[in-house]
Amino acid sequence: MLKPILLVEDNPNDLELTLIALSKSQLANQVIIVRDGAEALDYLHRRGDYAARPAGNPAVVLLDLKLPKVDGLEVLREIRTTDGLKPLPVVMLTSSREEQDLVRSYEMGVNAYVVKPVDFTEFVRAIADLGIFWAVLNEPPPGSQRYIKPNK
Repeated sequence: MLKPILLVEDNPNDLELTLIALSKSQLANQVIIVRDGAEALDYLHRRGDYAARPAGNPAVVLLDLKLPKVDGLEVLREIRTTDGLKPLPVVMLTSSREEQDLVRSYEMGVNAYVVKPVDFTEFVRAIADLGIFWAVLNEPPPGSQRYIKPNK
C-alpha cells in the first residue's frame, strides 16, 4: 500500500528538481502535483477538478510558502482549521530563510520547515530524506489515503 504525496509548487525549476530528487530516492509513491494554493485546497477538499478523487488525505503535503492565488500560510491555516484535514502532516518546503516565515509556519502548526538548498546534491538529499520519512517511515493519521499498486 502506497500513500500519495501532495506537492504544491509553482516554480517549474523547483518542481522538476523536487520530482528528480523524489525519483532518485526510489519512492514508488504517487506524487500529486498542484501549482497554486487554490488548487491545493480544491484537491484536499475534493472539489472542482478533484471532486471525483478517492476519499482520504495524502500521507504528506510538501507545501511551498510563496504561491499564487492562495499562499502557503493560508493553505496551512485552512488545513489546521478543517476537521478532516487537521492531522495531515505538512512540510513547508521553501526558499525563504526569513525568521518571520519560519516562526509563523510553526505557530500555525506546520510539522517541518525545510529551506530548499541551493546546491543540487544537497537538494536531492534533503528531498529524498523528506520523502522517505513522510512516505515510508511515518505512520499517517487515520483517514490518510492508501494506494495499492496495481498489478501489471
